[in-house]
Amino acid sequence: MPRPKIHASAAARQAAFRLRREQSRQAALTAKGLPALPAIPSMPGWPRWNAAFANAQELLTETLSEMQDYFDARSQSWQDGERGEDHQDKITSVEAVLDALNDLTA
Repeated sequence: MPRPKIHASAAARQAAFRLRREQSRQAALTAKGLPALPAIPSMPGWPRWNAAFANAQELLTETLSEMQDYFDARSQSWQDGERGEDHQDKITSVEAVLDALNDLTA
């Protein structure tokens, strides 16, 4: 037995799809804790962008702390070896990214 039609026309079906897609996008943004973009597309969305930068900065700060704790927990010979130097280079790169984020939010 075929399913009964939900929408009267293809246009109504497409409109319902667009509405569901927009509601899904708004729910995803709300879950991330980001404010909505301005209603006028030509206006910049600085509150939203700054919130995204702050979230990224918080995550990178936590990651940097974990990386430094891992480095500190290793033996002195590991720290002085090639792996330790590679790890320290990555820590330096994360610090540079954090400095760049600080420049954006300042």
